[in-house]
Amino acid sequence: MPFEIYENRVEYVEDGAVLGVVDFPALDGETVDICHTHVDPSLRGRGIAGRMMEKVVECLRQSGRKAYPTCPYAVRWFDDHPECDDVLSEDAP
Repeated sequence: MPFEIYENRVEYVEDGAVLGVVDFPALDGETVDICHTHVDPSLRGRGIAGRMMEKVVECLRQSGRKAYPTCPYAVRWFDDHPECDDVLSEDAP
C-alpha cells in the first residue's frame, strides 16, 4: 500500500490522491494527539485505517514519542492492539 509518512501525519495515497489520513499533532516535545483518522468511503473495510495506525506506531517508536489518542477510531484501535501500548502516554495532557 502506498503510504506517505510525515512527522505528524500518515497518508494513504492512490494515483496521486490522498484517500486516507491519520493526523497526530504534537502536544509537546514528547507527546502527540492522535486526533483524526479518515479513509475515503470507497475504500472502507479494506484495512487501510489499521495499516495507517501501524505506520503511526512505527513512527512514534522510531522518534521515541508517546501518543494520547482522542480520535474514536484510534482509541478503539489501541484497545484492540495491546501490543502497541508501549507508545501510549500514561498521563493525559
